[in-house]
Amino acid sequence: MSGTAAPRVRELNLYRRYFDLVAAGRKSIEVRVKYPRLADLAAGDVIRFRIKATHETCDVRVTRVNEYKTFEALLDSEGPANVNPMSSREEQLANIRSIYGPEKEALGALAIGIELIEG
Repeated sequence: MSGTAAPRVRELNLYRRYFDLVAAGRKSIEVRVKYPRLADLAAGDVIRFRIKATHETCDVRVTRVNEYKTFEALLDSEGPANVNPMSSREEQLANIRSIYGPEKEALGALAIGIELIEG
């Protein structure tokens, strides 16, 4: 028996515009609220992104997880182009905050480094 366990796979929903960036390998940081169910997310885990109500999926490997107090701090540290190369920092902040209200942001923001798993 080798001591290597299979990576944990998490399923997360993703909007089409972000899914397409991930599937094309153009998005290297996924932004999430630090919900308790994501608190133990770690490098080596696999995230299976799914477009809600479809069978379309895309698997990525988690390369790192960084925690921030606010979405602004996250974007400033990680670089907006890594989160969404198609939008400015201001547009991204507005988009993220339209998805997650202030009560969610208060839980903390996670910058999840991702790399596409080919195949």
